[in-house]
Amino acid sequence: MANPNQERNPSTSSLPLISSTSRSSSSGTSGSTSTSSTMHRATGRIAVSNRNNPNTGIYNEQVLTLLFRFLNWDPQTLCSTACTSRRHRAVAERILFYELCVSRAPRLVSAILATPVNALPHGIGGSAPRLPGGWPALAKILLYCCGCTPSLFFALSNPVPGHFTAVTRFSKTSGKSFLIRRCSGDVLYVSDPCEHASPPGEEHDLGVYRGVFGGFVRSRTRACLIGRNAELEVHIRCLYCGARVWSMTAAGLVPRSAATRLGSLEDGLEYFVCVNGHLHGSCWLTPLSSSNDDGNSEDDGSSDRQSDEIGTP
Repeated sequence: MANPNQERNPSTSSLPLISSTSRSSSSGTSGSTSTSSTMHRATGRIAVSNRNNPNTGIYNEQVLTLLFRFLNWDPQTLCSTACTSRRHRAVAERILFYELCVSRAPRLVSAILATPVNALPHGIGGSAPRLPGGWPALAKILLYCCGCTPSLFFALSNPVPGHFTAVTRFSKTSGKSFLIRRCSGDVLYVSDPCEHASPPGEEHDLGVYRGVFGGFVRSRTRACLIGRNAELEVHIRCLYCGARVWSMTAAGLVPRSAATRLGSLEDGLEYFVCVNGHLHGSCWLTPLSSSNDDGNSEDDGSSDRQSDEIGTP
């Protein structure tokens, strides 16, 4: 009669095995962990496996990091994987979205963390630094146009849905155009506007843009908002992290250079900044003339060394 405790390994089924099961509990905890050990009589090797270890196989951080590195950090696959289970979502939020951001926009991540690019912690087994709003929100800013909904200072007949973007350039030089002179020392990266064909009933094409501050908690922009007693919006939230936002138009902190940079009407733009330093906004784009096309090459950001071009693979 066969021993009920005997286990058979398919790779060594012709050799006898001795199996034993032990239960051990860590001090200070009420739960116990079940482990099983198998010894091969011929070789004397003992294999120990923890059946209750959740960080094994496809749930292992190192395995997932290598997998998505091979996939070139495909954002849609990463988002789909994060939705499959709580464990996958936890790993994605803790490390994978950070790795995606570093892969797509190293200079931007370096600037907002105030850390040199070659000193950014990354790699297998690395730990992601903390970021207000979280790394999933920054990854969404880099790769997703949030669309547009009507607001108090930006009338729109019908909402425009969001979508993944093929290629987007984020520039620190562009960000300076969105800061008043008093706040010019702040770190702000802003994307080029994502152009949408004129919605029904509208005369101009729609531009949608987004951005992110570095060190927003200590920025002069935040200090100005608080100093002016700017109120947080009641019905509008950040489209990337869900936090409450300030309307920069309502606060009177929109410089004229922002409209020039976007190529829009001065009274045809609005943008919001959330408490985590994420920026999103919309504008009405004016048709470009030949004089606009021959503009200053320095201003158009073509030689901006502090910019990142992000695209989906």
